[in-house]
Amino acid sequence: MAVAEQHQLRVINQVAEALSTSERRKILYLCGSLDTDHSEAFVKEILKSKVLSQERGHLLLTELLLQLRRFDILRKVFKTSRDEVERTLTYIQCLPRFRVLMANISEDVTGEDLDSVKFLFSSILPREKRENAKNFLDVIIELEKLDKVSPEQVDLIEECFRNISRVDLAKKVIKYKTSVATSECQSPQQQMFSAPSPITTTYSSHPPHQTRQGQYHLRDNCITVRHQAPESVLGATYRENSCQSQLSRYKFNSNPRGVCVIIDCVGNEGDMLEQTFKAFHFNVLLHKWLSVNATLSVLRETSRHREHLQGDAFVCCIISRGTESHILGTDTDVAGLSLDSIRRLFTAESCPMLAGKPKLFFIQRYHVPEFLPSARHWDEDLETDGVSRCDFIPTDADVFWSHCWTDERQLEEEHHRSAYLKALTDTLQRRKTHLVEVHTEVNGAIYEHNRRNPRYIYNFDLKHTLRKDLYLE
Repeated sequence: MAVAEQHQLRVINQVAEALSTSERRKILYLCGSLDTDHSEAFVKEILKSKVLSQERGHLLLTELLLQLRRFDILRKVFKTSRDEVERTLTYIQCLPRFRVLMANISEDVTGEDLDSVKFLFSSILPREKRENAKNFLDVIIELEKLDKVSPEQVDLIEECFRNISRVDLAKKVIKYKTSVATSECQSPQQQMFSAPSPITTTYSSHPPHQTRQGQYHLRDNCITVRHQAPESVLGATYRENSCQSQLSRYKFNSNPRGVCVIIDCVGNEGDMLEQTFKAFHFNVLLHKWLSVNATLSVLRETSRHREHLQGDAFVCCIISRGTESHILGTDTDVAGLSLDSIRRLFTAESCPMLAGKPKLFFIQRYHVPEFLPSARHWDEDLETDGVSRCDFIPTDADVFWSHCWTDERQLEEEHHRSAYLKALTDTLQRRKTHLVEVHTEVNGAIYEHNRRNPRYIYNFDLKHTLRKDLYLE
């Protein structure tokens, strides 16, 4: 172990051992964890995962202590002062603005306010959860677990503060919403330096072609590139990514490499995927014939798997019938679980143990018609004002989203095999292991299949916010 890493581990241990239970709970929330384990050992694990996975780990620790107002630890352990840390954070911040806001607001919520908040949410939160909530942050944590509140969904909080006559706190939420909306409206040049830019490509029955500048163009109305930046920006981004790829790739040598969860609600190719990812040294968890409820339960349990701390990556494979935006599992009378909710279970916010690590999703969906509006969405308790769509752009870093869909009538064919999954596993088994190159071949195979079988068209959607090259080894 490097000397610098040994020093960081000593510092992390010192910090965790100096915190009270309430401070540990707050620091876990600021680090993105909604876990109910507030033990000193778990805090150390989370801090190790967060600090050792990023270059600014030292700054992250000092910002956490600043939020806790533990200036004594800043002086004793980091030999720095509150003023020095605040000056540094004027230019760069490591903690999510949403969680900092919620933690700060919690300190301004009085006991009387808290009682009013609990009453307002009595129809959302179970009685036990309300009674166990000792402060506003406890309430927010439970609302986040239900996906009623998120960095993109704060209207419920604003309305709550207005209803209890805390207009001052409502204004803080409005200010945050405005800043988020402003950042989303930044120019492409600004976004290059403020957030990971997703690469988004949707393929149909014809292949794309490229110009010498490397841009995709429309051919026969069959490929779209969303949010296309000006040519000069794309060129700069391409050159920048090319230079980075030579110097930077994701760490991928832990044993096991990480967790791979496979949910096969059709019963066709889960075993094939299991063998493929076992060959890449993943700990594979295969589940077959799950209902929507069971699928959600498995995914939630997987998102809390402690093995994520030691692993270098995470893989999620789902084979299921579904609509444009939801998967159905084995159910026939519900509208399903949204694809967006599945992804959000494993973001760095929801699963801090995967922060900075590639999260790979491979979805084979057999399309069925949309249900009537009265049909129940199983994730209706997970989302409020958000609009779930199959074409969402993942805003989180380190996400690779590979989604293929075709008509469910193909399942009626004897000995049916997914052209997408066959191409994916065949290419991976040949050890052509650069993930983007793998999907170039997969797209070619789908194109050939569609050309030969015009009655059974596959549509292929690839999006990613990988910051480095990823080689499966």
